[in-house]
Amino acid sequence: LGNAMDTLDLSREDPRTLERYETSHINIGHKTLRKSDLGKQMLMARRLVESGCGFVTVHSAGWDMHADGNNPGVVPGFNMLGTTLDIAVSAFIGDLAERGLLEKTLLVITGDFGRTPKVNKKGGRDHWARLCTLAFAGGGLPGGAVIGRADQRNGEPADHPVSPKDMMGTIFHTLFDMGKLRVARGLPQQLIQQMEDMKPISGLI
Repeated sequence: LGNAMDTLDLSREDPRTLERYETSHINIGHKTLRKSDLGKQMLMARRLVESGCGFVTVHSAGWDMHADGNNPGVVPGFNMLGTTLDIAVSAFIGDLAERGLLEKTLLVITGDFGRTPKVNKKGGRDHWARLCTLAFAGGGLPGGAVIGRADQRNGEPADHPVSPKDMMGTIFHTLFDMGKLRVARGLPQQLIQQMEDMKPISGLI
């Protein structure tokens, strides 16, 4: 319990590290604005990783930029959320690298779906299932790789389409030694077979 409480206590952090992750100076939202806590969440994620936590989820909400009265348009939305994401994620990656944890940690950035390639009449974008954000960092993967490309209207994959199954295959093959899993005792054979059937994204592993 003591170690858990220490992990969750951000006051133990160096003030310079706290400043590095700081996003509370940016207000996010639409009808009601609030200070962004994404930087604090990513700092907590780093502390959890450092303490041995095997899986951490950070939720960044507000990306519905429909410009429909309940949500902002694309420009104000990205000025808020894109800026906070850039600050928090770059701090997280740099912090892990300096602590020797980046190669052992796989960061996955994705969403439930993408946004329409065409801006709507009100200056927003709507739900679009055929193309979505997916980015990896760390985990021993090569940095700076761009896999595939979109078509001219940015609505469909033009080549090398990546599916959710490919994403999961990349995660499994990055975090687990498949050879060791095959001979491990106690694991359901069906689970091992499913993991083997999910292939990693070509060009990353």
